[in-house]
Amino acid sequence: MEPQLLHRVADSVATVVVHHPAKRNAMTAAMWRALPRVLDELAADPAVRALVLTGEGATFCAGADISALRESAQEAQELAVRAEEALAAFPKPTLAAVRGHCVGGGAQLAAACDLRFAEETALFGVTPAKLGIVYPSSATRRLVALTGPATAKYLLFSGELIDAGRALRTGLVDEVLPEGELGKRVAEFTRVLTSRSLLTQAAAKEFANGRTDRDAHWSAQAQGSGDTAEGVAAFLERRQPRFGWSGPDACRADRSGPA
Repeated sequence: MEPQLLHRVADSVATVVVHHPAKRNAMTAAMWRALPRVLDELAADPAVRALVLTGEGATFCAGADISALRESAQEAQELAVRAEEALAAFPKPTLAAVRGHCVGGGAQLAAACDLRFAEETALFGVTPAKLGIVYPSSATRRLVALTGPATAKYLLFSGELIDAGRALRTGLVDEVLPEGELGKRVAEFTRVLTSRSLLTQAAAKEFANGRTDRDAHWSAQAQGSGDTAEGVAAFLERRQPRFGWSGPDACRADRSGPA
């Protein structure tokens, strides 16, 4: 199978799989270009309430395909930044499920997700110093926001890999699971996410990412959604809520397959 991004939707969760096992799921130029398009399709689907990004098999993503850097390092970096920003802007909760190596562009993608769960054998590295590449400012700021400046500098200056335990302690990872239990935990947690109010999640994501000019917008969305009334009623009646808000301009796009 050619290097590509695979995606599917099941139980309100979209799963995007980086599929390039011959090169430890390294991202080709075509894959970087495809990711924003795939994300646009999934964001527009009201059936999607959360997204999981993972790699094929035992590796998350070993970064960018180095052959693309040889052709044009600047173009490859621009493609990676566009993909990273599209992932960070995805309007619903995103979770990176990490096995094995999460390095270079792979770490860039994982950091752009809202949450990161990893197997205990996972390894993380930010490696531009090994290639003489200036790491993008957007990716650097995102890394600093997660880990703090000291750990971000350690990773960027050295290019050294750190294990999942250190990634957890420094904030790069949110949960570490024993080997073989990541899939079960991700499925369990995404069921929690999809049972909650997407309205709350979408507003919280914008605010947590620094947006300061949308209070009136989200207040209007809340007033028109009925989610608050449903949440209160469900609490008083001791039942699971059935939240109805799926986005201000949602449209169904039932697509699944290779990008």
